[in-house]
Order: sequence, then C-alpha cells, then structure tokens
Amino acid sequence: MDQIKALIIKALMHVCAYLPLAVVRALGRLAGALYWPFGGRSKRVTLRNIELAFPQLSHSEQQRLARRSLQATAELAAEMGHVWLRSWEHVKKHIVRVEGAELVQDALASGRGVIALAPHLGNWEVVGLHLATLGPTVSLYEPPKLSSLGPMIERSRQRSGGTLVPTNSRGLARLLKSVRGGHISGILPDQCPAEEGSGLNVEFMGTPCFTGVLASNMIRRTAAVAVFCVAERVKGGFAVRYMPVEDDLYDEDLATSLAALNRGVEQCLLPCPEQYQWEYKRFRVRPKNGPGVYADC
Repeated sequence: MDQIKALIIKALMHVCAYLPLAVVRALGRLAGALYWPFGGRSKRVTLRNIELAFPQLSHSEQQRLARRSLQATAELAAEMGHVWLRSWEHVKKHIVRVEGAELVQDALASGRGVIALAPHLGNWEVVGLHLATLGPTVSLYEPPKLSSLGPMIERSRQRSGGTLVPTNSRGLARLLKSVRGGHISGILPDQCPAEEGSGLNVEFMGTPCFTGVLASNMIRRTAAVAVFCVAERVKGGFAVRYMPVEDDLYDEDLATSLAALNRGVEQCLLPCPEQYQWEYKRFRVRPKNGPGVYADC
C-alpha cells in the first residue's frame, strides 16, 4: 500500500512540476477550499491552533484564517513538484527577492558559524536550498514515513550544495562540528520533540508549548550567530528573508533563550500567518497533564 501511495504522489508531483507555478498554486487553493466543508483532522487542529494563537479575532475571522491556512498548505504540497523535481536553476528563478543575506555572509566572513532557524512557514524547502548557496551547510534529515520517497527528497535537498545528516548522535555531532568550523547549520525551531528531556514548556503566541532546546544549546556551545530565515510565498514565487534574533536568544538561561526563540518565530509568521503550518499540533506540552488542548481533535 505504501508503494502505491508513493507512486501516486510521485506521479502528481511530476505533473505539477511542469505546469506553471501560478497554475499549481491555484489548483492547491482549490483543493484546500474543497476540503474545508468536509472537516477532518487537519481542519480541527488548524482551528484549535488559531483559536489559541489569535484569541483577539472573532469566530468568523478565525474561521477565515483557518480556511486560508489549509489552502496555503495545499499550495505548498502542489508546488513541491517544482521545488523537489526541477533543477536548482529553475527554483532560483522563482526567488523574486532576497533580504538580509548579509547577516549570514558577514558572520561567515568573520569566521563565526551560523545557525539558521527556519520555522514551518511558507516553503522552508526553498530556504534550505538558498541557504546552501551562502556557504557550506549541514542540516538534519529524518527519512519520510513513505521510505521510497526518501532518495528523491535527499537528492532535492542537497542539489544546491547542502549536506544532510541523520537525526542521531552522529548527525548531531556533525552539525556541531560544522558550526564550530565556521559553517552553517539549519534547524527547524518549532518542532515538538518526542523526549521530555529535549525541551521545556515555554509560551508561543501566548500559550505554553513544548519547545526544543537543540538550537539554544548549540548557540551557547558554539558562539555562533543565529538568524531566522523564511521563504514567503508571494506572486511569482518566493521572497527569502533572513532576520536577526533577539539578544535574549543568546542568554545562558535556557528558559529566557527559548522564550526569545518562540517570539522570533512569532515575528516571522505575523506578516503572513496563513502560511504557517497550523495543522501541526504545536501547543502540546510535556509531560502530558490531562487531556490537553487537542482532546477533541
């Protein structure tokens, strides 16, 4: 069954890869709109997250934002044929502007490593590809559940010059070595770790959630420069933005650092909140206490 699923996904991606980007995005938005009336887990989780993150919005405003978010997620899926299957030169032509790249370049020129923090916003695959053009880049990689998609994803993520390492002790050691050597390491800062010892419950959008300590620990251990980076979906392609972090992110106190990390993710997503991955259960806490905020999702 998994092989059949993977073949269907690959076939759809190949079709989308050779349609104009604007067309596949429109098809994605249509798919998201058609999904909305039927509900489902993704809709329920998205609505719950938006209720928690934007309590100041009216019920109808929360509904509209949730609907736009699911459409944006469908756009992301539809455009992956372009991002994963076409050449880097093709993808690069769709990066309509780049802002703040000098934050990375200046740090590397001074001999310091860079920890690039890329939230699940816009198209983070494009961020990884562009980042590797700024300097030697190492990022963590966890194989997908559909294992036959793994080789395709690995090839695509490394074709602009980046290197992927596994999410184990050896991979983490290579990540650390890369930063200490004055190179770049890419980290997704808004994943909820599985192990209780891998994070702390810290506020994000006003609600406590389990936040991973990997980025903060690496920053403290390497004296690297940290930057946030996103690839926002805009007309014609993507706007890649690199942004400085708060000074508190470098604080020795872990809770202070993680609070700054989450505030940074907030600042990244507020200009385009519908492009954040709200269908992910971001507001989980550990250890679990009671049914949690997703009991009815």
